[in-house]
Amino acid sequence: MMRGFVNQGREAIIGVVVGHANLPKQMVEAVIDTGFTGFLSLPLSIITFLGLPWHFRDMGTLGDGSEVIFDMYKATVIWDGKTQIIDVAASEADPLVGMSLLYGFKVQMEVIERGVVIIEALK
Repeated sequence: MMRGFVNQGREAIIGVVVGHANLPKQMVEAVIDTGFTGFLSLPLSIITFLGLPWHFRDMGTLGDGSEVIFDMYKATVIWDGKTQIIDVAASEADPLVGMSLLYGFKVQMEVIERGVVIIEALK
């Protein structure tokens, strides 16, 4: 089980430990975005700091319907106590956790300021 919180902006925030191979890892606070079908997005500054390797380019559709090309990187995350290798989209927006990382989990939120966010594996 993982825990997060709802911030003043009514965003559900969860901490994700991210890195690459044996390089240092960093805890990143990310917004849960149910409209994002990928795993994780991070600003290029964090991607560069962590030394994440470039993987490929991918086309994505934003919430306004516009299409953009994202550089995709490989990362290791600790998710629910387990290490996973995932794709990370470079974006200058705040870090986002997408539905691919949440797949197979139940998300519960108390949608009030400082409300609790609980993410637990489906059995």
